[in-house]
Amino acid sequence: MTGTLEQAGVDTDVDLDLAARERIARPWRTIVWDDPVNLMSYVSYVFRSYFGYPREEAERLMLLVHTTGRAVVASGNREQMERHVHAMHGYGLQATVSRDDTGGES
Repeated sequence: MTGTLEQAGVDTDVDLDLAARERIARPWRTIVWDDPVNLMSYVSYVFRSYFGYPREEAERLMLLVHTTGRAVVASGNREQMERHVHAMHGYGLQATVSRDDTGGES
C-alpha cells in the first residue's frame, strides 16, 4: 500500500532527513529562572563573573529574570549548557537546559 506523500511524488526520505538535520542544528540553551532568594545585584554579579558579560548585558539579563521570570543566558551544545546549569546551581541560582525552539529568543 502506497502512502499519500509517496503517491504525490514527494520523497519522504529526503523530507525526513531535512527535518532531522534541523532538529540537530537547533542549539540548546541555559535558562536562569527568577527566585525569591537572590538579590538582583547578586544575579548580575554571577552573570558578569561566570559568563564574562559586560555590566550592561548582565543587568539586562538580570532584569529579564526579574520582570519576566526567566532569561536565556547562553546557547550552544548540550554539554556546554549542562555545565553552565551546574555552575548556576553552584551559585545558588535556579537554571535549566532546554532545546532552543524559538530561534534565539532571550
